[in-house]
Amino acid sequence: MNKQTVVPQLRMTQAERSLAFYVDQLGFTVDWQHQFEPGFPLFVQLTREGQTLFLSGHAGDCAPGGAVYFWVPDADALYAAFTAKGVKPLKPIEDMPWGVREFLLVDPDHNKLRFGTELNP
Repeated sequence: MNKQTVVPQLRMTQAERSLAFYVDQLGFTVDWQHQFEPGFPLFVQLTREGQTLFLSGHAGDCAPGGAVYFWVPDADALYAAFTAKGVKPLKPIEDMPWGVREFLLVDPDHNKLRFGTELNP
């Protein structure tokens, strides 16, 4: 099994709203979270099917509007699962000219999340 060697980090501006999106709608689990003290920004590690990312409430860590690409085994199944949970993709699933079937979501902080499967691996 290959271990992920890079962990993308995205900015969140409202932790409760972001966690509801990532956990309740996309199926990520919270691995751990850190907050220096109550009222301070939250930093969270999330994982979904072996893919990990960081969400940071710290303004100096990164800016809203980042982007992450997730390679997944079955983009169609994932698209169906997400839309069944009420997620509204920005772009529907489609075959791309570069040999990938993918779709695009945008989180509450305007971070772009693309999920794709190679058409001919």
